[in-house]
Amino acid sequence: MAAWNSAWARQLLPPVEEAVEHTKLWWAVALVMAVGGGRRGRAAAAAGVTAMAVAEVLSNGVAKQLVERRRPPREWIPHDDVEDRPDSSSFPSGHTAAAMGFTSAVAPTWPWAGAACCVPAVMVAVERVHSGAHYPSDVAVGAAVGMVAAALVRAVPRLFVRYVRLRLRLRLRLPPPSRG
Repeated sequence: MAAWNSAWARQLLPPVEEAVEHTKLWWAVALVMAVGGGRRGRAAAAAGVTAMAVAEVLSNGVAKQLVERRRPPREWIPHDDVEDRPDSSSFPSGHTAAAMGFTSAVAPTWPWAGAACCVPAVMVAVERVHSGAHYPSDVAVGAAVGMVAAALVRAVPRLFVRYVRLRLRLRLRLPPPSRG
């Protein structure tokens, strides 16, 4: 993938990299969804932004601190897009984690918007390998981190509500709800 030296890739992928720097693309998509998508759009945007933040904390704040991995050698990249690479650990890809976290959290709430977000999310993953910033395994683990973040964002509120109800029931000494 990094050796892919097509004119198409060299024109399309650098703007993708620019759009996802500092999660600009995902914030813009969230704004469009929140403004134009009604209640569903606002819920999807909130879930996406929250999952993106969790994914970035897990990938950049936790995993990169635990795993020191050098970026792919410059000699492996035959094109000039290799010059602007971060100095941080290569593992995992934080850009991919944020993209997949956002997309995976949006999809259950608003499926067609989630499907539309898949295209730039995949392009982010391809760009990170093509630019020489990451190994394919960095991108794969980044995608997994993003999906875990989205699952956490969906599960934690439900678990919290169940916990609060249980505590309230115990405090008031109410019987468990009937199943029937």
